[in-house]
Amino acid sequence: MKYTEKDLVQIAKRENNTKRSYLVVDPLQGKHVPVAPSQALDLFQALAEQIREIYQEERLLLVGFAETATAIGAQVAISLGAKYIQTTREVIPNVNYLYFSEEHSHATEQKLVKEDMDSVVEKIDRIIFIEDEVTTGNTILHIIHILDEMYPKQCKYAVASLLNGMSEAHMEIYQHQDIPLHYLVKTDHSIYGEKAMAFVGDGKTYDCRDVQDVSDNINIVDISHKMNARRLVSTQVYVHACEQLWEGVAAAIGSISNKRVLVLGTEEFMFPALYVGNKIEKKGNAVYYHATTRSPITVSKEKAYPLHCRFILNSLYDAGRKTFLYDIDTYDKVLVITDAERPEQEGLPSLLYAVSQYNQDITVIRWC
Repeated sequence: MKYTEKDLVQIAKRENNTKRSYLVVDPLQGKHVPVAPSQALDLFQALAEQIREIYQEERLLLVGFAETATAIGAQVAISLGAKYIQTTREVIPNVNYLYFSEEHSHATEQKLVKEDMDSVVEKIDRIIFIEDEVTTGNTILHIIHILDEMYPKQCKYAVASLLNGMSEAHMEIYQHQDIPLHYLVKTDHSIYGEKAMAFVGDGKTYDCRDVQDVSDNINIVDISHKMNARRLVSTQVYVHACEQLWEGVAAAIGSISNKRVLVLGTEEFMFPALYVGNKIEKKGNAVYYHATTRSPITVSKEKAYPLHCRFILNSLYDAGRKTFLYDIDTYDKVLVITDAERPEQEGLPSLLYAVSQYNQDITVIRWC
């Protein structure tokens, strides 16, 4: 399928971000806007097809960027049979990191586990960075500089993204450094800021952070054998782990069909929940998928605006961190799927309170 800017670009207002006033919201990506899992996976598969033939003779490591491109990177890596690791902003015990930052982001610190990069760099020919959107390419150039200093002349590089909004000058820098750029849609950001500022921003915001108790009727299920893509993974093994997660979910929820189902991921943890959502969709259900996020985005009642209602939450990974959930609707069943280690002590009460404003049948799946 050939995608257009109209398919993949909706403009929203960033909240309190002086570096950039707007945010590109992709309605098919499954991050901020609920989407059928099959639509999101078809989109990611289309990106994989862009690069499949070009690099079929090379040994690849794909790096997906947290938080919005972790599921994209995982699916593209799976499609290509490549090794995979995502960047993270979370704390992983007993490891060292390679640090870099995203200049336009609300949460700038990004890192890769150094031990994993040490173990793989001599076994690959090229690192492909996977993003939802590339606007300047400066963040990726920065990590390439760090990698080149750490591992001189070890790897070639490439970038693959759903959207590319780079200027000609920025693209020439990549061309000069022999770093190929692959993307589904080329965008022009010159009018995005003006377009964002034209929206009224009169949507509803609800602050759920003071909620203390988890409702007694919430079903919490632990499923073992978690595989963490913040560490280097073989995609074949990763898919098998996600299939085991799905089997555990299926056993927990029983057979359902002809239902309207929401599957929610949490922050960086997106692909396994999307995988499960797709399985439930294939059982004959109308499934929608999206995830909590660190992105503070203004909401507006206007029909042309992508996000209309916002819940402010405590993070399931760090109760002191503010996160958000947008446009919750009413469903027959809601599944919250997370890999947070202690969600009950962290942000789960605030998330469940938000979801329960519209829903009664809620199950939390903790992959542990």
